[in-house]
Amino acid sequence: MDTIFALATARGKAGVAVIRVSGPQAFSAGLALARSLPPVRMTGLRRLVDAQGGLLDEALTLCFEKGASFTGEDIVEFHTHGSPATVSAVLRALGDVPGLRMANPGEFTRRALENGVLDLAQVEGLGDLLEAETDAQRRQALRVLTGALGQKVEAWRSALIRAAALLEATIDFADEDVPVDVTPEVDVLLGEVKQALGAEIAGVAVAERIREGFEVAIVGPPNAGKSTLLNHLAGREAAITSEYAGTTRDVIEVRMELHGLPVTILDTAGLRESTDAVETIGISRAIARAEGADLRVFLLDESGATQGLDPLPGDIVVRGKADVTGTPGAGVSGKTGQGVADLVAQITSVLEGRAARAETATRERHRQSMMRALDAIGAAQNQLSLGMESAELAAEDLRSAIRALESLVGRVDVEHVLDEIFARFCLGK
Repeated sequence: MDTIFALATARGKAGVAVIRVSGPQAFSAGLALARSLPPVRMTGLRRLVDAQGGLLDEALTLCFEKGASFTGEDIVEFHTHGSPATVSAVLRALGDVPGLRMANPGEFTRRALENGVLDLAQVEGLGDLLEAETDAQRRQALRVLTGALGQKVEAWRSALIRAAALLEATIDFADEDVPVDVTPEVDVLLGEVKQALGAEIAGVAVAERIREGFEVAIVGPPNAGKSTLLNHLAGREAAITSEYAGTTRDVIEVRMELHGLPVTILDTAGLRESTDAVETIGISRAIARAEGADLRVFLLDESGATQGLDPLPGDIVVRGKADVTGTPGAGVSGKTGQGVADLVAQITSVLEGRAARAETATRERHRQSMMRALDAIGAAQNQLSLGMESAELAAEDLRSAIRALESLVGRVDVEHVLDEIFARFCLGK
């Protein structure tokens, strides 16, 4: 396997830059630049030189031996000064070392997967952690990265292997008197795994929203104060406001964080009957986006009409322009800020309640693997309901369920998804 190197920190000026070398020639490459290396898993300040002996920089140098590193291979890291010129000089010197090449995007992490340091779900968790913008995203990504999903999969897999082994033992002794009826234990094992998978599958949609962001649509009739409210929430003039109805023609999005949750607030066109072709398009888009949003905030005028879009359970209904109407209690005004804090608290409470239903699995790929396992377990239960004469068919269904779970963590049948996953990683990962 090639020895690879890359800048592991962001490009541009910085106090420190980390340059990583991984592979069988990592230590010899480190010696080519540093002339001596500190003991493994210890740090030492070294003068880095090029092939002609010219000084490149003074760098904090670390070494990790094979089996005790991020990639599972020998690794040397140079923590250099972070100027672009210094980084370029060190990278050029490494490129001149025979047998070394620049890493491809995500190649360090891919080697960690291939060497069994990380499973595929952990790789996805690392990718999510690198992109996390909110605290909720960070916490969710860390759960996956630290192996929480892999541990669940291993527990389910072990239970299914136990159930399949019991059935196969019955098959092996089909012509003899088996002293113990294995059906009750198999039923319990399959029931427990099936229930756990169902709960995990139900939480994937919420986990995806935490990863990608919740959408909250502000809807209501024209001139109800929707755009003014959006601007107040954004802290800037994100939307044009005026006293004329129908000013907003398209959906305007503002991304923000509410108590650690990623949220996109949508300002939509006012809902009403209109003969204006462009406004009608805007209203149609408003309804479509509102129907697809995770939560709708209905900002109503004095008529209280929702104009063709009815609130769903959990949606929030308030009166707009409270500074003009003098609406007590439930009113909100983006102009003065009246009621906005209470509205934000209400939105946050609803979204936090939904986020609490998230499990460990976070992606559609995870859901599909678990659904295949769930279907296979159901098929095995159906076979067992016909009697032990179908035990062999039930055991084969359980093997299919096990393979589905193994694909979730990357043990089998995942080559087609690897390139897509690692293409999102930077060179240094």
